[in-house]
Amino acid sequence: MYYARTQISYITLMMTLTAGAFFTWVYLSALAEPPSYDSGPNFLMTMLMVIIVVYLFSFVSLSIVIDAHYFRISMGFGLFRKKFLLREITSVHIVVNPWYYGQGIRKWFWPRMWLYSVRGSKAVEIGLKNGKTYRIGTTEPHMVRQRILQSLP
Repeated sequence: MYYARTQISYITLMMTLTAGAFFTWVYLSALAEPPSYDSGPNFLMTMLMVIIVVYLFSFVSLSIVIDAHYFRISMGFGLFRKKFLLREITSVHIVVNPWYYGQGIRKWFWPRMWLYSVRGSKAVEIGLKNGKTYRIGTTEPHMVRQRILQSLP
């Protein structure tokens, strides 16, 4: 069974586009200054602004792919990604994350787990043979759980 779904965080997208528009305005304002020794855009600041916008874009979406051997997740355009061998998964549960768990990638120490989420509070919690626990946010937790269970050896 093959499953692939991408969910988008529209709040993060709007924040990223707002930051990009603000940085573009700052850059164009620096270009419009009268020429002097300290005028014009600074290369270091320009690169910092580009890095910030690229980093923010990496948290705009979360893709989940389940194939015959792997359960894969990737954030944004793949800067942050993780894959799990299906035969290493020991448990799959549907959970609801409290609001304070937040969005993005988080390491929680109580309960001890990793969280990958971009939107909403629904998630699938998987337990691995090595004792690690991961929660992956999804808008279709029942479907993801079903596909993982169907793909387990």
